[in-house]
Amino acid sequence: MTSLGIYIHIPFCIQKCLYCDFLSFPEGRQQQALYFDALKKEMQSAADECGDYEVVSVFFGGGTPTSVKPQFISEIMDILKAKYNLSADAEITIECNPGTADFNALKLYHESGINRLSIGLQSAKDEELQRLGRIHNLSQFEECYKNARAAGFDNVNVDLMSALPGQSLEDWKSNLEFVCKLDPKPEHISAYSLIIEEGTPFYQIYGDEAEQLEKSGDATNVASENVYLPLPDEETERVMYRLTKAILAENGYHRYEISNYATEGFECLHNKRYWQGGDYIGFGLGAASLMRAERFHNTADFQKYLKCLSLDKNVSDDFRPESIREDIEKLDTTARMEEFMFLGLRMICGVSVEEFKKRFDREIDEVYGDVINELVSDGLMIREGDSIRLTDKGLDISNYCMAKFLL
Repeated sequence: MTSLGIYIHIPFCIQKCLYCDFLSFPEGRQQQALYFDALKKEMQSAADECGDYEVVSVFFGGGTPTSVKPQFISEIMDILKAKYNLSADAEITIECNPGTADFNALKLYHESGINRLSIGLQSAKDEELQRLGRIHNLSQFEECYKNARAAGFDNVNVDLMSALPGQSLEDWKSNLEFVCKLDPKPEHISAYSLIIEEGTPFYQIYGDEAEQLEKSGDATNVASENVYLPLPDEETERVMYRLTKAILAENGYHRYEISNYATEGFECLHNKRYWQGGDYIGFGLGAASLMRAERFHNTADFQKYLKCLSLDKNVSDDFRPESIREDIEKLDTTARMEEFMFLGLRMICGVSVEEFKKRFDREIDEVYGDVINELVSDGLMIREGDSIRLTDKGLDISNYCMAKFLL
């Protein structure tokens, strides 16, 4: 039976962070209830479509999944267990923001079958959290972490973000050391740098439009005056990057993807599925899917999503999955090969020559030999047995290297 990952999008949050460009927004309990009624109907209607798959990973993302009533999440788990071929050892993750889940909520998540928690700490300094527009403080994270362990979670990820406004090398070092000294220490750490995304409040301050807005007098203070502290320069950011690898390695974490580190046996299976081109289906507003070499995503229009899945219709009547799916694209062999290389090279282990041959019935050198030889010659890539992977130097300029594989 072919394996499948399931992503479930919970778009609600208490407030939008200043850097966030995800599909998320604050919403009241009534609208949340309507959304979950629609989400359950979508998942029930798609069960037959997924009937020949074994579900090996589930990921509740957002938004902030833990900002809604825990019972909503528990009901979704009931549908997964009743309607899908859920593997007995499936990895099931829920994202959690500190301050949005107490012990009872965490206990309910665990009892419902969720076995992995991803906590968005981002920084161990309250002043940095304030600059990001986060709603929690360090004390709330510590309480959340303690409660997660008490509730039974033995697979916990902590998110950390570097290159923040006003952040020094010493600040970043102390954030890493704080997380590594947690007892017990987290099984997984995601450590990535802040990216200034268009359409966010931070873009008005740090993006391409910032200088123009300032000159015109239209720039607004979207948070506190501290938000105007400068971002670290490129050299400082590179040192932060190297410092991350060194400190986490010293504390028993192996790097398996550009921004992800794990202790032995705790790599995130769901995210590896994305990078290695496995099939997955997304449920909920705006959720993306890749199944049977076909890519699509759900509508991002909240009212359209609710209308198409309204409760005045039976699950089997009128609703067609296509009514909420957009940009349906059948990937040809070229597109699949590009994604295999482009995403797979994010992994430290690289891509498998044998797997390339198995998937596409072509030798990897027949398609990419010249590119691979060029990158190897430049010290950016290495061949090692069945693996072709980026070197440390190549990972430092990974976007440049990966772009080489677009045919």
